[in-house]
Amino acid sequence: MFDFDIFSNIPPVGHLYFFYGLAFLFLGLSILSKDIKASDLKLAGSLWLLAGFGFTHGTHEWIELYVLLQKPYISVNEILWLKILTVSIVVISFLFLLQFGISLVCSIDKRRMKWLRGVPFILFLFMVVYLWNYGFRMDVLFFQKADNLSRNTFALVGGILTAYGLMTYSREIKSLNLSVSRKIFYAGLSFVFYGIFAGIIPSRSVIPYLKIPVEILRGISAVFITYFIMKALNIFDIETKKKMEQQLKQLAQSEKLVSLGQLAAGIAHEINNPLTNISLHTQILKDELEESSNPEAKKRLDAIEKNVFKASTIAKELLQFSRKTDTEVSPINITSVINGAITLMQYRFRDINVHKRFSEVPDIMGDPVKLEQVFINILDNSVESMTNDGEICIETTFDRGWVNIRISDSGTGIPKENLSKIFDPFFSTKDVGMGTGLGLSICYGIITQHNGSIYISSVPDEGTIVSIRLPGADGKE
Repeated sequence: MFDFDIFSNIPPVGHLYFFYGLAFLFLGLSILSKDIKASDLKLAGSLWLLAGFGFTHGTHEWIELYVLLQKPYISVNEILWLKILTVSIVVISFLFLLQFGISLVCSIDKRRMKWLRGVPFILFLFMVVYLWNYGFRMDVLFFQKADNLSRNTFALVGGILTAYGLMTYSREIKSLNLSVSRKIFYAGLSFVFYGIFAGIIPSRSVIPYLKIPVEILRGISAVFITYFIMKALNIFDIETKKKMEQQLKQLAQSEKLVSLGQLAAGIAHEINNPLTNISLHTQILKDELEESSNPEAKKRLDAIEKNVFKASTIAKELLQFSRKTDTEVSPINITSVINGAITLMQYRFRDINVHKRFSEVPDIMGDPVKLEQVFINILDNSVESMTNDGEICIETTFDRGWVNIRISDSGTGIPKENLSKIFDPFFSTKDVGMGTGLGLSICYGIITQHNGSIYISSVPDEGTIVSIRLPGADGKE
């Protein structure tokens, strides 16, 4: 009977290199198999670098396996050239890892972490100077030194930065999916161990007390990294599902707005006609009573006029809600629009601290008057949800062609059962007579007209966050 075993002539350490390389190649393949082009997640822009690390490092381990198996059959000169190849690939792989860590950390905190972009150049310069002083020689020992040095610099720093980036990012996406957040955190934790085993402990070392080669610990770390990253990639499927749900909700909202808009327009016109007559006759009576000495009659007429004005304001809101006028767009600076809204709302901020964290963002194409109305409505809602000593934080950022505005407050928040209704026309949690419930519906319509999106998240007794995304004028940073 024919018996064939592909591993029969491979020593145990060869199996280790095989599965070590396979784990990282699987990491690269799992990332490339995901369609993340349309994703808005910060992780999406950096993942190709992690895939590059997986492919190059997996290839490096398999070339090392080839050298191990073929060493008795190849010349010294061939071994030297293979060593040059493996060192070049391992340097490239660790550069991919380092750049992934830097890119992820910078995407989380662009303002404070910009300096990290210069780290690869500094480490590379240090490596060149060190090897130059060591003495350049075309021998295996020199390239072994270069291999160890790349691990002490690119691998160690890259592993630690990647771990920090993944662990920090895991906290950001807790609200999206707790399970995936944990997987990303565990992947970051695995990179801590990998950074230590690959960046500090030299290759072919035996761990004291454990009496096992360091390559085994590197391989175990690689398996955990690949496993947790593969599981965490489900975040993109979850994001796609939520986007589809949001689009369906927006479609239903648009259809609802059209039908309610037609109804509102008719009601508003019917209300406006008698209100105009009441206002006219009230003014005539006031003129006729100008010379009389009946203060009680004047007082009653003033009350009528005041209530007519209030009813007229409600009618105007209904008309504004129903009217589908074209938005006159032009390049505008969103920071100036927000500052304008804050200035107009200043009288409401007596006991409230307003924190502005504005980043440099490109202009957007929009109608400044309508967008200012959006921010006034949102700020007004925030103020009404807070008591004394409240806080409002307004942030602007730019990410891959989109200008993001985030307005958070320390108010009473919105009950979970009301979150799905907040953009519904005429829905309001205020007392009867205190509002029409059209403010957020109008905001929704204006943002939609600007090809943007608005999303509100809230936790009762902790506050509310309003997130607005608007396309940049040129789509470039």
